[in-house]
Amino acid sequence: MNITKELVDDLNAVVTVKIEEVDYQDKVDKVLNDYRKTASIKGFRPGKVPAGMIKKMYYKPVLIEEINKLVSENLMNFIRNEKIQILGEPMPNEDDANIPDFDKDKEYSFKFDLGISPEFNSDVTEKDKILFYTIKVDDKVVEESVNEVAKKFGELKPVEKASNDELIKGNLKEDIEDGVIVEEASMSLDMMKDEKQKKLFAGKKVGDKVIFDIKKSFPNDTELAAMLKIEKDQVQDVSDNFEIEIMEVLKFEKHEVNQELFDKVYGVGIVKSEEEFKAKVIEELKMNYERESNYKFAIDAKDYIIKKANIELPVEFLKRWIVAANEKMSAESIDEDFKNYEDEFRWQLVKNKLVAAHEISVSEEELFEYAFILSKNQFLQYGLTNIPDEHIENYAKEQLEKPEEARRLREQKFDDKIIAFIKEKVKLDKKNITMDKFRKLFEADK
Repeated sequence: MNITKELVDDLNAVVTVKIEEVDYQDKVDKVLNDYRKTASIKGFRPGKVPAGMIKKMYYKPVLIEEINKLVSENLMNFIRNEKIQILGEPMPNEDDANIPDFDKDKEYSFKFDLGISPEFNSDVTEKDKILFYTIKVDDKVVEESVNEVAKKFGELKPVEKASNDELIKGNLKEDIEDGVIVEEASMSLDMMKDEKQKKLFAGKKVGDKVIFDIKKSFPNDTELAAMLKIEKDQVQDVSDNFEIEIMEVLKFEKHEVNQELFDKVYGVGIVKSEEEFKAKVIEELKMNYERESNYKFAIDAKDYIIKKANIELPVEFLKRWIVAANEKMSAESIDEDFKNYEDEFRWQLVKNKLVAAHEISVSEEELFEYAFILSKNQFLQYGLTNIPDEHIENYAKEQLEKPEEARRLREQKFDDKIIAFIKEKVKLDKKNITMDKFRKLFEADK
């Protein structure tokens, strides 16, 4: 066997793998002999099938399989032994006109294109300067957050009469003989689309009856079908006018900011005053804002490092490889999307170099801690603030037992550690900013 490499340029190479009969014949013969021992062919006892018959039936597919194995194994060994840093995977050479004839040939030659990983500088020092935004927690935001918590734990309460945003409950019927009837129907005045229809309910009380145009009030067929408990395609068959006999008028009221609310949010007795409650809210806001700041820094740091590294890529090779690796991708679509792939390739190269140069790693303990924090935040997003740590730990363990999820979490933690390393090394150009202005930064990036 003979393997040679020819550089096309700094980013592309062609490797030629030449295979002779001596490289594969023993392997092919061994496979055929094993087939003969186990082959079940009518008219012959097991193990007694003539070797010539086995060869005639299986020689070519076995030959092709063994040659493919030899080529693949020796190509990758060559790349490792020569310490060739490649991007993607080897691709069959597009200009290779040599088509192997497995019926006649004894020697075979295969050519592969390689995308070569470029040389670049990934040093990060205090001379590098990257913006870091500190989001201010102002009184307005604190009050808005307290108000949101109060709303979250609010509830519907009976009121004497309707105005314009109440929930009306009652028996609903189509204003025709043998029409649609819905007992204990619910509809929100706030969701009504027609103001004239909404005004028909102003001042109405329990026991009152209101005739209104239901299709003007709720023009969305899907919503109306759900309210009337019929199929969507039946909506067109119902008339416009319906009558509702009001059984309840309910208004949503946010929870009073009191000890009962504190206990619901943080657990009984954890928070004992409005001042302590606001302090907790501020603490959570700061944690959220810190995450937001770090997220923005990660984006800016990646952009900065990628631009600084000025990495050239074997573009045409990578486009071919991406299309080959993705069944739904076409040559036309990759031209449109390649900019996103380019940045990801460059960042991956930078990451790999930083990891190797600075021995950055993720231990099992760090991975579990990361999974625990993410799990806890996930519960918090659903308003579950008092989940015991042992339940969160069990949930985190379950996630890490899933190979794909564990791989994803490890990759995220690696990213976090690399960004933390960059943040420690560079000079932070700190800038205070309000949350409103901070959000606009993301709008500007779109």
